Amino acid sequence: PVVTFGNLMTEGTALSRRGQHDKALGCFNDALKLRAGDKHCLITRSKCFLKLGDTENSLKDAEASLQIDKTFPEGLYQKAETLYTMGDFEFALVFYHRGRRLRPDIHKFQLGINKAEEAIINCLGNPSAVKLENTEELCFVSRQAERKKDNQQQQNKPTKDQKQTKKQSPKTERQLLGELYADKAYLEKLLKDEDLMQSSTRQGIKVMDLVLDGISYLNHRRDFWQQQKPMYARVYERKLLRQGRMQDKKRKSSDIGRSIAKDMEDIELCLARGSAEESCRKAERMLRKIQGWTEEEVPNKNELIGNLHSCIGNAHLAMGQMEAALHSHKMDLDFARKNALTDAVSRALDNIGHVYARIGRFQQAINTWEEKIPLAQSSLEKAWLFHEIGRCYLELDKAEEAQDYGQKSLQSADEDGDVEWQLHATVLVAQAQVKLKDYRSAIMNFERALEKAKLVPSEAAQNGIIA
Repeated sequence: PVVTFGNLMTEGTALSRRGQHDKALGCFNDALKLRAGDKHCLITRSKCFLKLGDTENSLKDAEASLQIDKTFPEGLYQKAETLYTMGDFEFALVFYHRGRRLRPDIHKFQLGINKAEEAIINCLGNPSAVKLENTEELCFVSRQAERKKDNQQQQNKPTKDQKQTKKQSPKTERQLLGELYADKAYLEKLLKDEDLMQSSTRQGIKVMDLVLDGISYLNHRRDFWQQQKPMYARVYERKLLRQGRMQDKKRKSSDIGRSIAKDMEDIELCLARGSAEESCRKAERMLRKIQGWTEEEVPNKNELIGNLHSCIGNAHLAMGQMEAALHSHKMDLDFARKNALTDAVSRALDNIGHVYARIGRFQQAINTWEEKIPLAQSSLEKAWLFHEIGRCYLELDKAEEAQDYGQKSLQSADEDGDVEWQLHATVLVAQAQVKLKDYRSAIMNFERALEKAKLVPSEAAQNGIIA
């Protein structure tokens, strides 16, 4: 077979999905030889490097894609993910924020901001608790100097006794140990009882050794939670934080932002789990809450209102309430147009087209989706958009238009190297050719689709194509 960029991308993507990252890497390397500097291929290879644990090369590929296009959202996200994996949480946070500003509709940037901020707080503590004194000049310490300092510290490791005498502030220890802080305080109090410390248990073990072992264990727990406090250790703190937000009338924008992100995540999670009614209730409740806030408290208030209308529309669609879904998505479109939010306009047109297609109003779906075409920002987005328009034309028995859009969809899928959309587009073209009575071409395209179905792999698709 002829080796093309699209074929190599397709094969590499399929191998990567199966977990064969080494083989996938070879495909991406060959693809970049044919089309050097392709940003989509660089990002795909960067993800592959990251799964193999090669963070250095993963970062190089992500940065190379951004040199080609500084506003490439996938490049910004991949660079942030790689930096996060390397433990550079502050730099990762910078690129999550940069991506969030450019593409506020991509929710994974907000999730990245949340996890990076959480990691920084877990490692360094709350910044509000730190006070700097201007006693001497503050300067930036390079990473090389920090590494040199770390090496010197490792050479001069403290002894066991020195470790035990190392203390943190009681407030910090109380936050880290929680209920165990009282146990540590009790054990430290016992150390002052010299007579008790010299005594032994019935098994002959010194009480002092038992007490020191207990304190040592709690110190290890404290250090562990200082670095990465697990979820179960933060349940009580989160509960207090939520109560504080309700009581605090002068809400801070950062607190409101975190609360909104959490609520939006809950709404999307409910819908993903199949609880459409609960998702709809939560979205409507949150919509009423946001409408009561000022733009100073929520700078992106109009954008959020539109986003919530979109969530409500998706929930109604999942429940089969088509008219209600259409009304909510049209509200989203109105808000987006009034506030000149291009990405939100694209999202609303996409959703409105889906509702029209579901209720059989195919021409209106086509008109809506054709309005969205100039707003499509990637080859993959164009691939599914052209496919959906072509499918509607097929339903209207307009086979020539269906074939035309099917071929456009296939071209976009080849550019992105997505084997699944190559499969869908090829089947659409073949079905249009059957209606046009071009049976020879239809058979050839069904055979090509069968090969794609084996790559995915999808047994149901294979059986359908064979039939």
